[in-house]
Amino acid sequence: MVNLKKYNDVFKLFVIFLTLLIVVSCGKQNYNITKIEGKRIPITEKENQVAQIENFIKPYREHINNDLDSILAYCPTTLDKSGQWQSTIGNLMADVSLMRGNLVFETREKKKIDICLLNSGGIRSILPKGNITARNAFEIMPFENSMVVIALKGEQINEMVDFLITDKKSHPLSGITFTIDKSNKSKNVLVQGKPIQKETIYYVGTNDYLSDGGDNMNFFKKGIQKFDLDYKLRNILIDYFKQVDTIPVIKDIRITVE
Repeated sequence: MVNLKKYNDVFKLFVIFLTLLIVVSCGKQNYNITKIEGKRIPITEKENQVAQIENFIKPYREHINNDLDSILAYCPTTLDKSGQWQSTIGNLMADVSLMRGNLVFETREKKKIDICLLNSGGIRSILPKGNITARNAFEIMPFENSMVVIALKGEQINEMVDFLITDKKSHPLSGITFTIDKSNKSKNVLVQGKPIQKETIYYVGTNDYLSDGGDNMNFFKKGIQKFDLDYKLRNILIDYFKQVDTIPVIKDIRITVE
Protein backbone atom coordinates (compact mmCIF):
# COMPACT_ATOMS: atom_id res chain seq x y z
CA MET A 1 0.00 0.00 0.00
CA VAL A 2 1.32 3.43 -0.97
CA ASN A 3 2.29 5.75 1.94
CA LEU A 4 0.46 8.96 0.95
CA LYS A 5 1.57 10.81 4.07
CA LYS A 6 5.19 10.46 2.98
CA TYR A 7 4.47 11.92 -0.43
CA ASN A 8 2.44 14.77 1.08
CA ASP A 9 5.36 15.74 3.31
CA VAL A 10 7.73 15.76 0.35
CA PHE A 11 5.31 17.85 -1.67
CA LYS A 12 4.97 20.36 1.18
CA LEU A 13 8.75 20.71 1.41
CA PHE A 14 8.97 21.24 -2.34
CA VAL A 15 6.32 24.00 -2.20
CA ILE A 16 8.12 25.75 0.69
CA PHE A 17 11.44 25.55 -1.18
CA LEU A 18 9.89 26.93 -4.37
CA THR A 19 8.26 29.78 -2.46
CA LEU A 20 11.54 30.79 -0.79
CA LEU A 21 13.30 30.66 -4.15
CA ILE A 22 10.74 33.01 -5.71
CA VAL A 23 10.94 35.44 -2.78
CA VAL A 24 14.73 35.58 -2.95
CA SER A 25 14.77 36.01 -6.72
CA CYS A 26 12.28 38.90 -6.51
CA GLY A 27 14.22 40.70 -3.81
CA LYS A 28 16.04 43.99 -4.46
CA GLN A 29 19.33 43.46 -6.22
CA ASN A 30 22.34 45.72 -5.72
CA TYR A 31 24.32 46.45 -8.83
CA ASN A 32 27.77 48.08 -8.93
CA ILE A 33 29.51 49.63 -11.92
CA THR A 34 32.61 47.63 -12.64
CA LYS A 35 33.62 49.05 -15.99
CA ILE A 36 32.88 52.04 -18.23
CA GLU A 37 33.82 52.00 -21.88
CA GLY A 38 33.63 54.68 -24.51
CA LYS A 39 34.64 55.13 -28.08
CA ARG A 40 34.88 57.95 -30.58
CA ILE A 41 32.36 57.92 -33.38
CA PRO A 42 33.83 60.04 -36.19
CA ILE A 43 31.67 62.20 -38.42
CA THR A 44 31.95 60.97 -41.97
CA GLU A 45 33.62 63.63 -44.06
CA LYS A 46 32.36 62.59 -47.44
CA GLU A 47 32.07 65.59 -49.73
CA ASN A 48 28.41 65.08 -50.48
CA GLN A 49 27.52 64.91 -46.77
CA VAL A 50 29.49 68.07 -45.94
CA ALA A 51 27.69 69.86 -48.75
CA GLN A 52 24.32 68.68 -47.47
CA ILE A 53 25.07 69.97 -43.98
CA GLU A 54 26.30 73.29 -45.36
CA ASN A 55 23.23 73.72 -47.55
CA PHE A 56 21.01 73.01 -44.54
CA ILE A 57 22.55 75.56 -42.17
CA LYS A 58 23.40 78.24 -44.76
CA PRO A 59 20.00 80.02 -44.70
CA TYR A 60 20.05 80.18 -40.89
CA ARG A 61 23.62 81.52 -40.82
CA GLU A 62 22.82 84.17 -43.43
CA HIS A 63 19.72 85.26 -41.52
CA ILE A 64 21.66 85.59 -38.25
CA ASN A 65 24.53 87.46 -39.92
CA ASN A 66 22.11 89.87 -41.58
CA ASP A 67 20.56 90.65 -38.19
CA LEU A 68 23.94 91.06 -36.48
CA ASP A 69 25.50 93.19 -39.22
CA SER A 70 22.64 95.59 -39.94
CA ILE A 71 23.78 99.15 -39.18
CA LEU A 72 21.98 100.63 -36.18
CA ALA A 73 23.91 103.80 -35.34
CA TYR A 74 27.17 105.69 -35.84
CA CYS A 75 29.94 106.24 -33.28
CA PRO A 76 32.09 109.35 -33.92
CA THR A 77 35.11 108.03 -32.00
CA THR A 78 36.29 104.84 -30.34
CA LEU A 79 34.91 104.34 -26.83
CA ASP A 80 36.99 102.16 -24.48
CA LYS A 81 37.76 101.39 -20.84
CA SER A 82 40.84 103.59 -20.52
CA GLY A 83 40.82 105.89 -17.48
CA GLN A 84 41.34 105.31 -13.78
CA TRP A 85 38.02 106.41 -12.33
CA GLN A 86 35.71 106.42 -15.32
CA SER A 87 35.77 105.68 -19.03
CA THR A 88 33.90 106.77 -22.13
CA ILE A 89 32.37 103.35 -22.74
CA GLY A 90 31.58 102.99 -19.02
CA ASN A 91 29.82 106.35 -18.92
CA LEU A 92 27.76 105.38 -21.96
CA MET A 93 26.79 101.97 -20.60
CA ALA A 94 25.82 103.28 -17.17
CA ASP A 95 23.78 106.18 -18.56
CA VAL A 96 22.04 104.01 -21.14
CA SER A 97 21.27 101.28 -18.58
CA LEU A 98 19.87 103.86 -16.17
CA MET A 99 17.74 105.46 -18.86
CA ARG A 100 16.35 102.31 -20.49
CA GLY A 101 16.10 100.44 -17.20
CA ASN A 102 13.86 103.21 -15.94
CA LEU A 103 11.47 102.68 -18.85
CA VAL A 104 10.75 99.24 -17.40
CA PHE A 105 11.09 100.05 -13.69
CA GLU A 106 8.80 103.08 -13.73
CA THR A 107 6.15 101.19 -15.68
CA ARG A 108 6.21 98.14 -13.41
CA GLU A 109 6.96 99.60 -9.99
CA LYS A 110 6.07 103.30 -10.32
CA LYS A 111 9.55 104.09 -8.97
CA LYS A 112 12.72 105.54 -10.48
CA ILE A 113 16.23 104.10 -10.57
CA ASP A 114 18.53 106.59 -8.84
CA ILE A 115 21.96 105.09 -9.55
CA CYS A 116 23.46 102.62 -11.98
CA LEU A 117 26.65 100.71 -11.15
CA LEU A 118 28.12 98.02 -13.40
CA ASN A 119 31.54 96.37 -13.43
CA SER A 120 34.42 97.31 -15.69
CA GLY A 121 35.39 93.66 -16.08
CA GLY A 122 32.06 92.88 -17.70
CA ILE A 123 32.93 95.07 -20.69
CA ARG A 124 34.76 92.78 -23.11
CA SER A 125 35.35 95.00 -26.13
CA ILE A 126 35.55 98.56 -27.36
CA LEU A 127 32.85 100.41 -29.24
CA PRO A 128 34.73 101.28 -32.42
CA LYS A 129 34.51 104.43 -34.47
CA GLY A 130 32.18 104.07 -37.42
CA ASN A 131 28.98 102.18 -38.10
CA ILE A 132 27.64 100.26 -35.10
CA THR A 133 25.72 96.98 -35.33
CA ALA A 134 24.15 94.45 -33.00
CA ARG A 135 27.33 92.41 -33.37
CA ASN A 136 29.20 95.17 -31.52
CA ALA A 137 26.79 94.80 -28.60
CA PHE A 138 27.42 91.03 -28.50
CA GLU A 139 31.18 91.67 -28.48
CA ILE A 140 30.92 94.20 -25.65
CA MET A 141 28.51 92.10 -23.58
CA PRO A 142 28.97 88.42 -24.53
CA PHE A 143 27.39 87.20 -21.30
CA GLU A 144 23.71 86.70 -20.52
CA ASN A 145 23.60 89.18 -17.63
CA SER A 146 20.30 90.91 -16.97
CA MET A 147 19.59 94.18 -15.21
CA VAL A 148 18.24 94.11 -11.67
CA VAL A 149 17.40 96.91 -9.25
CA ILE A 150 18.43 96.75 -5.59
CA ALA A 151 16.88 98.94 -2.91
CA LEU A 152 19.68 100.21 -0.67
CA LYS A 153 19.72 102.62 2.24
CA GLY A 154 22.00 105.64 2.18
CA GLU A 155 24.36 103.81 4.51
CA GLN A 156 25.00 101.17 1.85
CA ILE A 157 25.45 103.85 -0.81
CA ASN A 158 28.29 105.21 1.31
CA GLU A 159 29.73 101.66 1.42
CA MET A 160 29.50 101.60 -2.36
CA VAL A 161 31.45 104.85 -2.60
CA ASP A 162 34.10 103.52 -0.21
CA PHE A 163 34.39 100.38 -2.36
CA LEU A 164 34.91 102.42 -5.53
CA ILE A 165 37.63 104.48 -3.88
CA THR A 166 39.42 101.34 -2.66
CA ASP A 167 38.98 99.37 -5.88
CA LYS A 168 40.30 102.17 -8.11
CA LYS A 169 38.74 100.86 -11.31
CA SER A 170 36.69 102.59 -13.96
CA HIS A 171 33.42 100.87 -13.12
CA PRO A 172 30.48 102.25 -15.14
CA LEU A 173 28.67 104.68 -12.85
CA SER A 174 25.70 106.98 -13.33
CA GLY A 175 23.37 109.04 -11.13
CA ILE A 176 25.91 109.69 -8.38
CA THR A 177 28.93 111.98 -8.04
CA PHE A 178 31.48 112.43 -5.28
CA THR A 179 34.90 113.84 -4.48
CA ILE A 180 37.92 111.97 -3.11
CA ASP A 181 39.77 114.22 -0.69
CA LYS A 182 43.50 114.22 0.09
CA SER A 183 43.02 111.65 2.86
CA ASN A 184 41.43 109.27 0.35
CA LYS A 185 37.96 109.73 1.83
CA SER A 186 34.74 110.70 0.09
CA LYS A 187 32.94 113.99 0.41
CA ASN A 188 30.18 115.86 -1.43
CA VAL A 189 28.36 112.63 -2.26
CA LEU A 190 25.36 113.55 -4.39
CA VAL A 191 22.63 111.25 -5.72
CA GLN A 192 20.74 112.82 -8.62
CA GLY A 193 22.32 116.12 -7.55
CA LYS A 194 21.10 115.92 -3.94
CA PRO A 195 23.15 115.18 -0.77
CA ILE A 196 22.89 111.58 0.32
CA GLN A 197 20.63 110.81 3.29
CA LYS A 198 21.57 107.88 5.53
CA GLU A 199 18.03 106.48 6.01
CA THR A 200 16.71 107.23 2.52
CA ILE A 201 16.01 104.28 0.21
CA TYR A 202 17.81 104.50 -3.12
CA TYR A 203 17.17 102.25 -6.09
CA VAL A 204 20.38 101.06 -7.72
CA GLY A 205 20.45 99.39 -11.12
CA THR A 206 23.13 96.75 -11.66
CA ASN A 207 23.52 93.30 -13.20
CA ASP A 208 22.42 90.01 -11.69
CA TYR A 209 26.03 88.92 -11.07
CA LEU A 210 26.93 91.97 -8.99
CA SER A 211 23.61 91.94 -7.14
CA ASP A 212 24.71 88.72 -5.43
CA GLY A 213 28.00 90.25 -4.28
CA GLY A 214 30.07 89.48 -7.36
CA ASP A 215 33.42 91.28 -7.77
CA ASN A 216 33.38 91.83 -3.98
CA MET A 217 30.47 94.28 -4.19
CA ASN A 218 29.04 92.86 -0.98
CA PHE A 219 27.03 95.99 -0.18
CA PHE A 220 24.46 94.79 -2.74
CA LYS A 221 23.73 91.76 -0.53
CA LYS A 222 22.44 94.18 2.13
CA GLY A 223 19.63 95.34 -0.11
CA ILE A 224 16.16 95.40 1.40
CA GLN A 225 14.40 94.59 -1.89
CA LYS A 226 15.36 93.22 -5.30
CA PHE A 227 13.63 93.68 -8.66
CA ASP A 228 14.52 91.63 -11.73
CA LEU A 229 13.80 93.66 -14.87
CA ASP A 230 14.27 90.64 -17.15
CA TYR A 231 16.18 92.91 -19.53
CA LYS A 232 19.59 91.77 -20.73
CA LEU A 233 22.31 94.44 -20.72
CA ARG A 234 23.19 93.47 -24.28
CA ASN A 235 19.61 94.11 -25.37
CA ILE A 236 19.67 97.44 -23.56
CA LEU A 237 22.60 98.46 -25.77
CA ILE A 238 20.96 97.17 -28.95
CA ASP A 239 17.70 98.97 -28.19
CA TYR A 240 19.63 102.16 -27.53
CA PHE A 241 21.59 101.87 -30.79
CA LYS A 242 18.28 101.55 -32.63
CA GLN A 243 16.98 104.63 -30.85
CA VAL A 244 19.75 107.08 -31.77
CA ASP A 245 21.47 108.15 -34.96
CA THR A 246 24.85 109.16 -33.51
CA ILE A 247 26.20 107.81 -30.23
CA PRO A 248 27.35 110.59 -27.86
CA VAL A 249 30.80 110.73 -26.29
CA ILE A 250 30.05 111.29 -22.59
CA LYS A 251 32.91 112.89 -20.66
CA ASP A 252 31.24 114.60 -17.69
CA ILE A 253 33.04 114.05 -14.38
CA ARG A 254 31.44 111.67 -11.90
CA ILE A 255 34.41 111.14 -9.57
CA THR A 256 36.64 114.10 -8.69
CA VAL A 257 40.03 113.76 -7.01
CA GLU A 258 41.48 116.64 -5.01
